[in-house]
Amino acid sequence: MHTGGFAEWTRRFEEERERRRAQGDPDWRDGATLHPAVWASVQRFQVGEDGDGANLVGKADRAGDADYARAVRLFVAEEQNHARLLARLLAAGGMPTLIGHWSDAAFVRLRRLMGLRMELLVLMIAEVVALRYYRALRDGTDDSLTTDVAGRILSDEQRHVPFHCERLHATLAELPHAMRRPVMALWLLLLLAVSLVVAADHGPALRRLDIGRLRFVADVMKSSRAVVSAVLAARPDAWTSAS
Repeated sequence: MHTGGFAEWTRRFEEERERRRAQGDPDWRDGATLHPAVWASVQRFQVGEDGDGANLVGKADRAGDADYARAVRLFVAEEQNHARLLARLLAAGGMPTLIGHWSDAAFVRLRRLMGLRMELLVLMIAEVVALRYYRALRDGTDDSLTTDVAGRILSDEQRHVPFHCERLHATLAELPHAMRRPVMALWLLLLLAVSLVVAADHGPALRRLDIGRLRFVADVMKSSRAVVSAVLAARPDAWTSAS
């Protein structure tokens, strides 16, 4: 997608919303059966998807681009739908949702520290990690309902990454040129740290999904190259061509 305007992103989000309405929900009556370690992992990711997005929406409004603010609201609605899908999946397996988790609380605090740029940089870490996680959840189980839910969420996340890349490119362009690569280098270090924490925290589940901790981290870091290219070089299509 060409950089410099979010009306097209708004259109794509709206088209996807209509497609979801036409498709309808998975058949929750099928139930779901997963290993306890995987259920525990899904519970933690469900907490991470759940939120009203008010802080991000407020910062998007203050950025002064009405099209972007509209697209952000549609993005938040998709994330809320992910939380709903995961909650319904948990219910289909007879599992409760969690009230909260320390990892989500830490992310929320970090995102709120500064302005829109910091919010998006931290949010992008969560998105890139989630891409690999939902791919593992989709491909690593023989439970059909879980595969369906994970596949739907993964499809959305694959659109979210270039959306955020486009806005991040614009916000980094406001910085002096010499600062842009160091900012993304620090982002990579934080992504590595978060990936290691997630791999440790979700290790038992990742093993059940046929992906070890180290491979999970390696795959996340490999995918980050396309993100850095998209953000620094104004190539939001870099992610699509690399994935």
